Amino acid sequence: MRVKVACVGGGPAGLYLSILLKRQDPSHDITVHERDQEGSTYGWGVTYWRGLLDKLHTYDPESARALEEHSVRWSEGVAHVRDLATRHRGDEAFGIGRHRLLEILAGRARSLGVRLEFAHEITDGNLPEADLVVAADGVHSALRTRHADHFGSEIRTGRNRYIWLGTTQVFDAFTFAFVETDHGWIWCYGYAFGPERSTCVVECAPETWSGLGLDEANEADGLAVLEKLFADVLDGHPLIGRSSDRADAQWLNFRTLTNRTWHRGNLVLLGDAAHTTHYSVGAGTTLALEDAVALAGALGEHAELPRALAHYERERRSQLLSIQSAARYSAQWYENLPRYISLPPDQMFALLGQRHSPLLPHVPPRLYYRIDRAAGQLEALRRFKRWLGPKVARTVHARALASRK
Repeated sequence: MRVKVACVGGGPAGLYLSILLKRQDPSHDITVHERDQEGSTYGWGVTYWRGLLDKLHTYDPESARALEEHSVRWSEGVAHVRDLATRHRGDEAFGIGRHRLLEILAGRARSLGVRLEFAHEITDGNLPEADLVVAADGVHSALRTRHADHFGSEIRTGRNRYIWLGTTQVFDAFTFAFVETDHGWIWCYGYAFGPERSTCVVECAPETWSGLGLDEANEADGLAVLEKLFADVLDGHPLIGRSSDRADAQWLNFRTLTNRTWHRGNLVLLGDAAHTTHYSVGAGTTLALEDAVALAGALGEHAELPRALAHYERERRSQLLSIQSAARYSAQWYENLPRYISLPPDQMFALLGQRHSPLLPHVPPRLYYRIDRAAGQLEALRRFKRWLGPKVARTVHARALASRK
């Protein structure tokens, strides 16, 4: 059945949904409305993992191949604490520039017949006529805000300050750097997203932010302070503040958004308009694309729109529970950094990797580290025994047969 869809917001979620719906039925009439000019996106690079890429190859191989081709990858993490460093192997991860990601998805959507309308802001007052209106317009969604009471929107503001920057330093691993100042600790997360650029997110407690004068510094002066503090990991490369022509980079407090329900009549929330998760788990883009997959699947499975939207909401709410919990504990780990930073670097980095644990805040860090190591060794022993058992059994059986000859 031909359906008319108006998708408000030209980010990853909205564009990928339009691709999937057109692949399901080319007769669907789909328009993506984006308030900004084409190519004027904010932000630097985004991260994702192999699991997402495998899913994307299933749902639209062409865009997945382009995404993989234009991504950089790494499988190690390195943490710098004062003048010490430790490096660990991890899962395969990818980085891609947000601008390139949107370029790939927009090009694919156009090739399938999706209409893209840029510099076209949609509000509740000029909603296009459509069978389905998708609010994919981000955490500040105008469509959701207009009906905030119905959606039951709640926003919790985090304590720490952070700023999203770029740099010409190309990190070879996911890089953490923790620097002690006279006003407390400040740290950054860095990862490459292309052959010449990396993302660098800087975070600190509010008292550190104001103590360093970052609350009053203009962009140039603030970047100079940060370049000096992170000189070792930047290795002479500059930090870049402005990611678009619209405004300077801003220090922010992360806003965690939840909604009691995700749909109202023929209006449905998608991506950051429906939920946000703290940037320290690196899941924002992944969750947005997975929302699109789930909504397209529900619309393909159910002919009645109310049933499809209810199915989509139930499915995604259930799938989000674990990652939302992990994000909350991850944010708390950084907000309580002094509790962990005095550990030896290898132990601190191990607990950095365990920051999603709901148990960690309630157990002394050194004790938790010992328990975690013991549990890991026990699991390794179990795996060895599972591997060894059949081999021993075959050997005993062979000897028994030989003794009967």
